[in-house]
Amino acid sequence: MAQRLIELVVPGKYEADVEEILEGDDKVFDYWCGKASGEKVQFKILVDAEESQTVIDQLENNYGSIEGFRLLMFHVEASLPIQEEKEKKDDDDDDGEETRGVSREELYTAASDQIKLSSSYILLMGLSAIVAAIGVLRSDVAVIIGAMVIAPLLGPNVGLSLATTLADSDLARKAMRSNLAGILLAFLIAVIIGLLFTDNPTGSLELMARTNVGYGDVALALAAGSAGALAYTRSIPAALIGVMVAIALVPTIVASGLLLGAGYFTLSFYALLLFLINLICINLSGVLTFLVQGFTPNLWWKADKAKRLTRIAIIIWAALLLFLIGVISYLRFL
Repeated sequence: MAQRLIELVVPGKYEADVEEILEGDDKVFDYWCGKASGEKVQFKILVDAEESQTVIDQLENNYGSIEGFRLLMFHVEASLPIQEEKEKKDDDDDDGEETRGVSREELYTAASDQIKLSSSYILLMGLSAIVAAIGVLRSDVAVIIGAMVIAPLLGPNVGLSLATTLADSDLARKAMRSNLAGILLAFLIAVIIGLLFTDNPTGSLELMARTNVGYGDVALALAAGSAGALAYTRSIPAALIGVMVAIALVPTIVASGLLLGAGYFTLSFYALLLFLINLICINLSGVLTFLVQGFTPNLWWKADKAKRLTRIAIIIWAALLLFLIGVISYLRFL
């Protein structure tokens, strides 16, 4: 059973109040209190990972505005004696709150770390585009998958979905900037390779497969986006799920760039259409996955704002998706 260790530092005069809260909280396995610097006290609180969000919110709501407040969270590799897993409550006793493997704060920190527009991110995207272009032109699936392993697109797309869910404009701005920079870089590199490539690129089966847009691609992209969100909230290796997300995005935008550079404008448009469908589906399903798992802001007024903005974002994503599906239907029946 996954556990978290919460460290809380508050002024000493709140020691008795905190102990009263922790004693009455059945989500707390155990806690310890000791002297911190100055007039502060430090609590170490052991909780179930899936219940950590409730404990964090309660502590933040009570003491978050107090000067000297500090809350830290750590992953617990193991603890002795082994904590027995609590029996699940009956449906009648269920409070209706969604539980998940990580807290909102852990997810936010992980997403923030993955959306930084750094030199490493740019280098990895450039290398991924080059390798993907070679793999697509050679119709070498192994090379294409290898390119997706190094493509760092999972973080920006999950970050954008999370920012939409939490109505966090700063996180959304950073995620969109990284996403746009990586996509444009991959596209420009592919255009240059397409300009320099003298042979007929339409002989590649993998390249032409990216120009064949169908309804099945919508389902695949929706699954990729949901898996990407779940990778951040459950114990699923993010690197493996990142390959699935990158495969939906990088080869398609690279294929569009290659065909545009080679002068095949109609085929380039088809590949770009597939890319846009994948991008919209990944973000739409990511937002829906976070909502199903109950990720919302802590404060009620932020939650209301997030609910409104998330509803608007879902409507926009869904409208764009329906429009592109309509374009697909039109093209298929031409």
